[in-house]
Amino acid sequence: MEPKRNTYKEMYFVDLPSYHTCSWSVPGSLGHEEEDAKTLAEWEIDYFKYDNCDNHGIKPRGRYADMSAALLKAGRPIFFSLCEWGLENPATWARNMGSSWRTTEDIKDQWSSVTLIADKNNIWAKHAGPGGWNDPDMLEVGNGVMKFEEYRSHFSIWALMKAPLLIGCDVQSASKETLSIIGNKEVIDVNQDPLGVQGRKICSRDDLEVWAGPLSGKRIVVVLWNRSRSKAPITVSWEDIGLSPSDPVSVRDLWAHSFVSRSQRGQLTADVASHDCQMYILTPVKKIKKIQEYV
Repeated sequence: MEPKRNTYKEMYFVDLPSYHTCSWSVPGSLGHEEEDAKTLAEWEIDYFKYDNCDNHGIKPRGRYADMSAALLKAGRPIFFSLCEWGLENPATWARNMGSSWRTTEDIKDQWSSVTLIADKNNIWAKHAGPGGWNDPDMLEVGNGVMKFEEYRSHFSIWALMKAPLLIGCDVQSASKETLSIIGNKEVIDVNQDPLGVQGRKICSRDDLEVWAGPLSGKRIVVVLWNRSRSKAPITVSWEDIGLSPSDPVSVRDLWAHSFVSRSQRGQLTADVASHDCQMYILTPVKKIKKIQEYV
């Protein structure tokens, strides 16, 4: 099973839950784990999602352990996505079975669904890291119900949480706006940062939130997320994210693709539109000792 990365340039996806797939019309893998794992390897499958439909009341730990063992025996590295909908808190036990585990129910192309699922996934942040990831379900970006700002917030928070970034829209008909979101390399780089620490909610007041997490190179990613119904200023304090107020940092805006400051101290404030966010990377500024010249 693939332990490190959770996106692919090319990905072949198979979903074979239980006795039937979630279409309820096609046979699933329950009772045929080794046979199907061997077939997946022969097909050169990269990503395998094992869902929870038609499970006949069989406990998930046993079902997923059987499939995990079968995949390992098949001999091909396959990203194994456990999907029991977060019913038995898989973040606490699934790491030694698979590559990711669903922490929540299915997502919908609705603002209330995105915010609810983000909060549920946030609970399990400490359990994620290289080798195993919390999965708050696929991206709804581009499916047409939410607004551009809401999709941008959705993508930003999923990237910060190190969620598998599975595109859930039809990329063949995706708009330029959609592609500008799911194709933002700077945001994707946050998701794929080698440190592999899930960012989390730092503080929240009146639906104005600060989310943050550490990145490699002593950097910090910060998302100022406005879940309220009106535009409002949001402030992140250095002390809230583990920095000294006197520490200077450069501030990179990942959606504007520009630097806000090369030497910001103490805090950062931004006016954020309703249901939108601002996403930054803070990088410590190296202190250069002043060299005095003597004649």
